[in-house]
Amino acid sequence: MKDGRIAVPSLEQGGLDGMRAGHFGHCDVFTLVDVESGEIKKVTTIQNREHVQGGCMVPVQLLAENKVNALVVGGIGLRPLMGFKQVNIDVYYEVERGEIKPVVEDLIAGNLPLIQNDQVCGGGGGQMHPHQ
Repeated sequence: MKDGRIAVPSLEQGGLDGMRAGHFGHCDVFTLVDVESGEIKKVTTIQNREHVQGGCMVPVQLLAENKVNALVVGGIGLRPLMGFKQVNIDVYYEVERGEIKPVVEDLIAGNLPLIQNDQVCGGGGGQMHPHQ
């Protein structure tokens, strides 16, 4: 990814030196990283909005409103994944690192895979979440 805005679900205040949240829908904030020509140009955070059960489209709308192009998650359900596809936000998969900055650098370098429909979390259907 050479240009665009990356969103990373984050704990507490977020930021490039912050820690990732395990579940995108319940994170405290999203760290937004603006990338130009493969370089990190600007880092901001936005507060996540509360959502009730079944309200997993709330973060989709929030990130779309903030002109996000890419999202990095450790796991996601099918419904929000489809929502992100509808608003042209690419969803990438990364479970190894807890820190935000190396994950962003991996995405910029092209080292993270796009999440596939068969990699989604079950909605309480007994499937293991890859991010737990």
